Amino acid sequence: MVEKVIIVGAAGRDFHNFQVYFKDNPRYRVVAFTAAQIPRIEGRVFPAELAGELYPRGIPIHPESEMVRIIRENRADLVAFSYSDVSHLDVMHKASVAMSEGADFILIGATYTMLKAKKPVVAVCAVRTGCGKSQTTRKVCSILRKWCRRVVVVRHPMPYGDLRLQAVQRFSSYEDFDRNHCTIEEREEYEPLVDRGIVVYAGVDYGRILEKAQEEADVLVWDGGNNDTPFYFPDLHIVLFDPHRPGHELRYYPGETNMLMADVAIINKVDTASEEGVRQVEENIRRHNPKARIVYAESPITVEDPARIFGKRVLVVEDGPTLTHGEMPFGAATIAAQRSGAGSIADARPHAVGSIREAYRKYPHLGPQLPALGYGEEQIRELEATIRAVDCDLVLFGTPTDLSRLLRIDKPVLRARYEYRDHGPPLLEDILEEDLNRLGLPESESERR
Repeated sequence: MVEKVIIVGAAGRDFHNFQVYFKDNPRYRVVAFTAAQIPRIEGRVFPAELAGELYPRGIPIHPESEMVRIIRENRADLVAFSYSDVSHLDVMHKASVAMSEGADFILIGATYTMLKAKKPVVAVCAVRTGCGKSQTTRKVCSILRKWCRRVVVVRHPMPYGDLRLQAVQRFSSYEDFDRNHCTIEEREEYEPLVDRGIVVYAGVDYGRILEKAQEEADVLVWDGGNNDTPFYFPDLHIVLFDPHRPGHELRYYPGETNMLMADVAIINKVDTASEEGVRQVEENIRRHNPKARIVYAESPITVEDPARIFGKRVLVVEDGPTLTHGEMPFGAATIAAQRSGAGSIADARPHAVGSIREAYRKYPHLGPQLPALGYGEEQIRELEATIRAVDCDLVLFGTPTDLSRLLRIDKPVLRARYEYRDHGPPLLEDILEEDLNRLGLPESESERR
């Protein structure tokens, strides 16, 4: 019998699971994807060009809210849950709904969908969104490049546009961002790497991406998204923890899986978190993954001219996913504003427009901070309109990309930037050096000479 499958996802892990697990498998027929977490990514079709011979019309993508209807209309046999940064409780609620409709519910094993690279892979993952993967990835790349290694970053997927055009994407310049119509979320991840001369790959088909990326690299760095597990088998698996959210490493899928698999556990933000939060995270790591080597790190925040903040009414604009499904109440811009003596934080909520207003309703934990949501041109314009409507003296961006390039803003603007910094020994560089020979990295050009 052929099993009819619904893949429950969020335009990333779900497409990878399809490509690796379900595509061309005569045992299954995927009747639909569902989409959640990211606004306005449903209503598309996973294209026939990527879906294979079994799907000449492609596969429809529906809102997750229609899952029950889709199960009933298709008499679906199996629901495959395939996205990240969801509480264990919420995962089981979705399982209960599927099973009440007569469908089986599965979570595909982390290693089952990992592809094997010909080059060593260092994976940077996390237990929650917003733990500090991006700056850690940049730090890992700088260390490897200092040793004269050719480094290519492969980023977790963010294919929110035309999937046919996004199968394999290579970014090495700002022109590549414009040509690929990158969203704010994509630019936040790619720009800081490209600024450092690092090539970034992303897309939909991570088998083809792997073939191309490893051709120009001595080592691949997997830059994870949300708290998802790597798509490639890691030779060194680095996992970030956030002591501002102690205990979350045990309560969110698949972040707990990352914790259990970690070779290196980095407890980040120890300079701004409470001692109790740091201690609780450390105890959980030692109890559940005693083999992991623990590194303590900071995410120091810098502002080019902090005196401009003092006494001002400041609108803080923070990384969108960190504040929304990452459930952080604040980010780098808030900390920078407070440390620099801002007179007050302007409240963006009464002025929010369109989907930005909907985000405040969907995530009631959000405060006056404005999440920098920009998953498409329409939402970018709504973010712009919201900023323009807020009465403030200054806009302080805490996002990795320079939003003033993308938004028309009629107010003074500053950026709060953050990078990785070791808090003390063991240093991340020492950890990487210990693993250099084990990773089997080829000799650099200078070493060969």
